[in-house]
Amino acid sequence: MQYHRITSINDPYFASLHALLKRIFPPEEVLAYELWKEPLEDPGIHVYVAVDNGEVVGSTEYRYYPELRVAMTDFTIIGVANKGIGRFLMRSREKDLARLARESGTAPIGMFAEIYNPYERGEHEFGGVTPMNPFVRREVLSHIGYKMINFPYVHPSWEHNGKAVEGLNLCFLPADEELAAIPAALVVQFLEIYYSALPNKPQQWLDMVEGLRGRDQLELLPI
Repeated sequence: MQYHRITSINDPYFASLHALLKRIFPPEEVLAYELWKEPLEDPGIHVYVAVDNGEVVGSTEYRYYPELRVAMTDFTIIGVANKGIGRFLMRSREKDLARLARESGTAPIGMFAEIYNPYERGEHEFGGVTPMNPFVRREVLSHIGYKMINFPYVHPSWEHNGKAVEGLNLCFLPADEELAAIPAALVVQFLEIYYSALPNKPQQWLDMVEGLRGRDQLELLPI
């Protein structure tokens, strides 16, 4: 299996990746095809696909913020079952993030991820691929070590319509698995940087961030 980075919408694998995104995720989670041009050309955004016999069978997107010493996993997609794609993507991402941290001279403290909470809103369909079932994904991410940051979470829609997307938790994979809380200021910094690409923020998101400014530490809970 090949771990291939996509840096242009003209990459021969990008059309397959975007089709996979639309098949797996709800519309509000998927950026329009033409709007991928700038993100893919951003050296700080890492989009990789797992290619098996010339076919895109999975993908992951992530970034590393050396000034915050944190990473963010934007998504991990498994398109075909029983190929070990999830493990392949996770280990390849780990190695690449270690390289990015090493090159920046920093020691990462953890990695953020938005994780669906099917217990809150009911099951999502996710393209009928069993490994992408939100109950399965949530349990796998719990096994990896992700913890839920204890506050009500929404995020701006990637459809650029100014709507708030609910039904997810902001979670954190701490480098120190005994860590019980993280600074609220770190979460605010991260969210403001991460969502700077979406100028049309919903009021619900703005209120959420403002509420975090008045807090000190945010508890990390099991998922």
